[in-house]
Amino acid sequence: MDLFSAIDTEPVRQRMEQLGAELDRLNYEYYMNDRSLVSDQQFDAMMRELQDLERQYPELASPLSPTKRVGGEVNKSFRQVQHRFPMLSLGNTYSIEEIEDFEARTRRILNSQFSILNSQFSYTCELKYDGVAIGLTYRHGHLVQAVTRGNGTVGDDITANAKTIPTIPLRLRGDYPDDFEARGEVVYPFEAFNAFNEQRQAEGLDPFANPRNAASGSLKLQDSAECAKRKLLFCMYFMMAPDDVPLPDTHYGRLQAASQMGFKVQPYIRECHDIGEIKAFIDYWDRARWDLPFGIDGIVIKVNQTALWDRLGLTAKSPRWAIAYKFKAERVSTPLESISYQVGRTGIVTPVANLRPVSLGGTVVRRATLVNADFIADMGICVGDSLLVEKGGEIIPKVVGVDMEKRQPGAMPVQYVVRCPECGTPLVREEGEAGSYCPNADGCHPQIIGRLEHFVSRRAMNIDTLGPERLELLYSAGLVRNVADIYDLRRDQLVGLGTDATIQDRGADNLLAAIDDSRQVPFERVLFALGIRYVGEVGAKKLARHFGSMDALMAATEEELAQVDDVGTVTAHAVCQWFADAEHRAVVERLRAAGLQMQSADSAQDSLLQGLTIVVSGTFERFSRDEIKADIESHGGKATGSVTSKTSYLLAGEKTGPEKMKKAAKLGIPVITEADYLAMTQKADA
Repeated sequence: MDLFSAIDTEPVRQRMEQLGAELDRLNYEYYMNDRSLVSDQQFDAMMRELQDLERQYPELASPLSPTKRVGGEVNKSFRQVQHRFPMLSLGNTYSIEEIEDFEARTRRILNSQFSILNSQFSYTCELKYDGVAIGLTYRHGHLVQAVTRGNGTVGDDITANAKTIPTIPLRLRGDYPDDFEARGEVVYPFEAFNAFNEQRQAEGLDPFANPRNAASGSLKLQDSAECAKRKLLFCMYFMMAPDDVPLPDTHYGRLQAASQMGFKVQPYIRECHDIGEIKAFIDYWDRARWDLPFGIDGIVIKVNQTALWDRLGLTAKSPRWAIAYKFKAERVSTPLESISYQVGRTGIVTPVANLRPVSLGGTVVRRATLVNADFIADMGICVGDSLLVEKGGEIIPKVVGVDMEKRQPGAMPVQYVVRCPECGTPLVREEGEAGSYCPNADGCHPQIIGRLEHFVSRRAMNIDTLGPERLELLYSAGLVRNVADIYDLRRDQLVGLGTDATIQDRGADNLLAAIDDSRQVPFERVLFALGIRYVGEVGAKKLARHFGSMDALMAATEEELAQVDDVGTVTAHAVCQWFADAEHRAVVERLRAAGLQMQSADSAQDSLLQGLTIVVSGTFERFSRDEIKADIESHGGKATGSVTSKTSYLLAGEKTGPEKMKKAAKLGIPVITEADYLAMTQKADA
C-alpha cells in the first residue's frame, strides 16, 4: 500500500474500528446484562454500515469483526482436531445415595491421605446444561478455535459456526490469560427453539424432538449464516490452561474471572460445604428447573479447590473430583377425558389422548399422542383410566403407561374407531401395517387440505405464499379442490378474497408469481409433491431418475417399479394404484398442460452411474460428504457406507478409514479418487 492510499483509508479504518467496538459493546450489554441500549433499527444500521465498509475495503476487515456473528462461511467438511486437554465425561447417577457416597469418599480421602481438613475445601454446585459441549481456545485475548467434544480426544472444528453465537466472545475484556481453553455448553433456549420448530412445520418439515438435538445439528451446518439464524447460546462452565499459565486456584474463582472477561457464566453456581447444602441445592433445582429459559438435566458437583484435583485423580473415563446428579424424568398421572382421532394427508388416523390439564415440565399438558390401535391395546388403556405421562428431555409429552391404582372396577377397554371421524368411510388396515387409514382420499377434507399443504411445501413445489390459512380460504371459496386447480387461479378471483378481504392486490401478485416460479421445479420434486402413498423424497428421486419421465413412470408395471433400488413391492403397488385412478391421471395431465416439469432435465447424465454402488469415505475438496452422496444418486448410482462384495468402487478422500481400504483391497474393489469421480461424471472440466 503506498503512502497516498494509506492516508486515504485511515478515516475508513478508524470508522470500522469505531463501529466494531460499539457493536461489541451493544452485543455484550444485550446478551450478558439483558440491556438493550439502542433500537433494533439503530443496531442493524450500524451493522450494515460495517458490512458495506468491509466489502469495499476487505484488506481492513478484522477476523474478529462483529459481522462474523452474521455468518456466511461455508464448510464442505469439518476438520478433525485433537484436544489439547482430553474432554472427559463426568460420572453420573440418578441416586442421591450415590451423591452421599461421593461426598463421604472425597472427604475421607482428603482427610486421611492428605491431612486436609473439612474447613480447607468446599464444593461447587452448578446446573448441568442439556446441550452440546464444546471447547474454545483463546490466545492473546482472541478466539482462535472452537471444537466439539467428539470422542473426548478428537472433535470437529466448528470455529466458523461458533463465531455466530453471540455469547461466545471473539475478543476478551479486562485481564485474561494469554493462552487458555474455555469449555461450556451450547444450548437452544426454549423460546427460540419453539419458534424454529414452528417455522419448520410451516415449511412442511418434521420438527426437532428436543433443543439438544437441534443445537447439535445447528453446530454442524455447513453454512454458518444458517447457524446464525438459530439463536443459540453458549454458557461457560470450565476453564483450563497449560501448567505455566496462572489461573485462580478455585473453580468458583475461575468462573467469576471468566465472567469479567466477557463470558456468559451461570449465576446459579453455589459454594457448598457439606452434603446437607449439596442436597438442598439439588432439591431446589429439581423443582425450579422448569422456570429456566433453557433445559437442564441435572446438577454437577465439583471439588472447588483446583489444587486438590490432581490428588484425587482420574478413573479411565472421568475425574474423581466431580460427579453429576441427573434428574429423573418428571411423570404425572392425569385422567383420560376422551380420545380424538386426527386424519393426516395420507389418510392415516392418529389417536390423541385429551387429558385433564396437568402441569408437567413447566407447561400445562392437555394432549398426548396414543400412536395407533396397537399402542392402545398394548398399554391396555380402558375408558376412564388415568394415564402416566412423561416429558423428560423431550419437548413433546408422551404416554408411558396406565395408573392402575386409579382404575375403576369394571372398566372397559377402549374401542378403536372403525370409520373415518371426518367423512365416515370405513377404515382400512393393510396387512403388516400398524396404522389404519381412510381410503376416501379425494373426498375427505383433512386429506385434501393436507395434500395441498404438502404440494406447496418447501421441499416439494415451494410455493411459499400459499400457507395453510390461504389454502383453507381457497378451498372454502371453491377455487381449489386438487393441486392442479392452483395453476388455474386468476388475479380477479384472488383480490378481495376472504371475509375481511384477506388477499389484496400485492398479495395476489406475489401469490401468482410464486405459482409461476414453481413451474421450474425439477421432475423429481413434482413427483414427490403429488403425495403418492409411501413415495417420500428419496423414493421420488429414485423413481424419477430410473424412469426419466412421467410417461415412462405411468406406463411401468408393478414388477418394473419394484426393481428400482429402495422402492420395494409395497411402494410399487401404491404407485400403480395411484396412476390407475383416472382422476389422478387427469390431474397429472392438467399439471403437464400448466407447464410443470414431467421429465428429468438430462436423462443421459442421470444414468451415468446406473447400477453402480459406491462407498464414500474421507473428506473431499469439492464436495461435502452429503453432497457427494447426493451427486452419486443424481447420476443413478447408489451411495453406501460399508464395503461389501457388491461394492463397485470405494471413493476415497483424505483421511479415508483404514479398515475400508483394507477390506476393499481384500475384496478387489477398485479405489477411486475425487478426480476419478469427476471424470466419470463428466465434471472434470467444470
